[in-house]
Amino acid sequence: MRVALAAAVRTLPRAAGLAYEPKFDGHRLVIVRTAEDVVLQARSGRIVTSAFPDLAAAALLLPAATVLDGEVVVWHAGRTDFALVQRRAAATPARAAVLAQSLPASYAAFDVLELAGLDLRARPYERRRALLVDLLMPLGPPLQPVPMTTDPELAATWYETLPASGIEGLVVKRLDQAYPAGRRGWQKLRHTDVRDAAVVGYTGTPRRPLALVLVLPVGDETPLVSSPLTAALRAEVAAEVASRTATGTTTATTTATARPLATVTAIGLGEVPFRPLDPPLTAEVRHTSTRHPPPEVLRLRSDL
Repeated sequence: MRVALAAAVRTLPRAAGLAYEPKFDGHRLVIVRTAEDVVLQARSGRIVTSAFPDLAAAALLLPAATVLDGEVVVWHAGRTDFALVQRRAAATPARAAVLAQSLPASYAAFDVLELAGLDLRARPYERRRALLVDLLMPLGPPLQPVPMTTDPELAATWYETLPASGIEGLVVKRLDQAYPAGRRGWQKLRHTDVRDAAVVGYTGTPRRPLALVLVLPVGDETPLVSSPLTAALRAEVAAEVASRTATGTTTATTTATARPLATVTAIGLGEVPFRPLDPPLTAEVRHTSTRHPPPEVLRLRSDL
């Protein structure tokens, strides 16, 4: 199932007929309640039911032939923790059952696409939202509708105050809008120092990548070298490169002894050799200047 996407904006849209929702920091997840079971689908289309048995069990309370769109999050110390969501998503079925007890997942639902066999995607968002609230409020956690307001001033307050809870911004939708499956029909406002960047390559070796070569969505598309990757990110990038090699989905040179294929200018280092990735990955980065300091990679965004 193709999910709706959001185009980035730099200022809060203000107009009549708009709805504002907090943008949770988790993994996109579609819940499909079939006649007999529950299927959990990631944004990529991958089935991840076994990773979240707690959500699958909760979704059995939904009417048959119901489809929800939302975000899976894990709360820790009063805020959402993306690293813990990643941990849940990567768990084996046996490990997932244990983590469901120690790190229970929550589902922040922001749309209902089908309800008891009725396709709602052509209905206006305002109507779908009302049906979503009516459906989930009696059930309670872990399946809950995201907050929503039509007041831009309250939305602006959310934007300024909710990051302490792990909220990374706002999603803006038209009240009269059908569900924009497969296209960027919504808008998202994220905090200005955090943005998505294209990962066009990496320095180091396939088994031990050191930094990422990034193209930011602003400026002249000049590649930038990130600050050094954390150990966890090095392992994640290495696994992605290995996976692409196994499936033949990249033109990157991936043997540990192969020479890099290109060079890029790194701040303070001059020309640095790197290995290109084609197609590129997407990473969330923190970057406050196009010149200094180098972008800090926060995570890969396979969840987008």
